[in-house]
Amino acid sequence: MGLRDRWVATFYRAATGNRRVRSRLTPWLATAFLGFIWLLVFLSLRTDRFLGFPGLLPVPLNTILFVPLLAVGLLLIVWSTVHFARVRGTPIPSIPPPRLVTTGPYAHARNPMHTGIYILLFGFGVLFRSVSLVAIFSPLFILLDVLELKKIEETELERRLGREYLEYKKKVPMFFPRLKG
Repeated sequence: MGLRDRWVATFYRAATGNRRVRSRLTPWLATAFLGFIWLLVFLSLRTDRFLGFPGLLPVPLNTILFVPLLAVGLLLIVWSTVHFARVRGTPIPSIPPPRLVTTGPYAHARNPMHTGIYILLFGFGVLFRSVSLVAIFSPLFILLDVLELKKIEETELERRLGREYLEYKKKVPMFFPRLKG
């Protein structure tokens, strides 16, 4: 069994194992994920200082641009979480929704919560005037996250949810709604 298969099996066990163990694991996984995001922000600020990058935008403009990015990012994250909670699931892989969620933002994109996180990362780059967060760390995080989603999470979802997920995957784009024209 290859490394990818082991990761998929780990996600599958995390999603289908003992509910009590999964409930205890959830806060730790959430904290680790948020900690990783803040580590990226911290590392980008250190990188900016170390490499002598100038501030990305002037001070009032950075805040003006940050506010809508914050609003859109948080809206997507909260809206997505509410739809997970309605079917008694969480965004954490240890307690996923027991069935496929196709309502709210999930009717338009398969990973709207991740889209919200990406928007927030860029927003924090703008707020902190960080060239490396906007141009290096956020794109790198997105690339790694997309690879993980495609190679591990989607494979686990196909295994756990079957044909229903495969049909949903064909109809709904990964991150951004299709423009109808």
